[in-house]
Amino acid sequence: MAKPAPVTPGTVERFARPMSVLAGAMFVWKMVRRSCLLSLRQQLNDLAGRFFRHQSGDAYEQAKKYLGDRCARRARQLRAGSTPGGDRFVLSLGDGEEVTDEYRGATVWWYSVPAPLRRQDAGRTYRLVFHRRHRELVVSSYLPHVCREGRAVIVANRRRKLFTNSGERYSGRSIWRHVAFEHPSTFETLAMDPAKKKDIMDDLDAFRNGKEYYARVGKAWKRGYLLHGPPGTGKSTMIAAMANYLDYDIYDVELTSVYANADLRRMFIQTTSKSIIVIEDIDCSLDLTGKRKKKKHPAPSDWKASKVRLSGMLNFIDSLWSACGGERAIVFTTNHAEMLDPALIWRGRMDKHIEMSYCCFEVFRFLAKNYLAVDTHPLFDDVRVLLREVNITPASAPLL
Repeated sequence: MAKPAPVTPGTVERFARPMSVLAGAMFVWKMVRRSCLLSLRQQLNDLAGRFFRHQSGDAYEQAKKYLGDRCARRARQLRAGSTPGGDRFVLSLGDGEEVTDEYRGATVWWYSVPAPLRRQDAGRTYRLVFHRRHRELVVSSYLPHVCREGRAVIVANRRRKLFTNSGERYSGRSIWRHVAFEHPSTFETLAMDPAKKKDIMDDLDAFRNGKEYYARVGKAWKRGYLLHGPPGTGKSTMIAAMANYLDYDIYDVELTSVYANADLRRMFIQTTSKSIIVIEDIDCSLDLTGKRKKKKHPAPSDWKASKVRLSGMLNFIDSLWSACGGERAIVFTTNHAEMLDPALIWRGRMDKHIEMSYCCFEVFRFLAKNYLAVDTHPLFDDVRVLLREVNITPASAPLL
């Protein structure tokens, strides 16, 4: 029987080096695979959150505001934060705190539960404990009461926002970016014929209070406004006055940053109720004027340009998706209403057309009172005659 060949140092070195490289490669591959999977999972979660947003946090926020307003004074430990305006503090229960609440003779206990250490993404929760004999009262009456009172606190402390679309399609972030809306324009300061101003305010009141009406007639709770007129006649100022009057947020849509009709639909889904959706200078934003054109193959230079078409705008205004949420006003502005496709601005879509015209004598007198504190003047009769012959916008009148 032959003896095995002796293992020489050269043989060990010859096999040890490849094995070391192989072991290192396997370790690197395992780490790369784990890193890639985590990155891919994060991207998928971001995309899922972008397309399938939910409102699970609403109940928590409403309970948080309710407990902070009603029960926080009885807690031993509190968390402090500021209101959106930063003018005062708001309190909420600290982690692990317990408070009691009374409702129609029933006592309930609220517990503030911190997020698990290994699952910070889970967020804080509240645990509600009550006697089983009060189950029907709590489910049918107390919890709706908590949500209703919590919403009232949120509304009282909220700060209105001005949103604009970011133009980022698949970044995993929200389509909208916002800043605080602090425009000072109101209907009291708006230079417009008083009768026309009252008509617009009455229309806004009817829309804001029309929830039962829209439900009764089977229509989505929304209303379209077309503001048209020469530059400088106050269309943007009118939008700010409408938002301040209704106490609504504003979503300012930049159509040139919207790449396709589907993106426009996703933008609408991410808007909230009690808001005004604005598209300014719609006649200049996209090719939505005149007659419909035949389809043609785009040039390579147009591939990154916006592909929103008239059909997408029509669906944006009054498709099935437009009924999501409710209580939204849609405002278009244009300097040339006659150039827009009639299908876009007919009265069923843009329910109220508001002409922002040149300065009349009533508007001039209003401006004189606001800017100069002048109610009457010997030259007013001459001004009345001249305004019939010369077109002056309300924006340029104070500069004369």
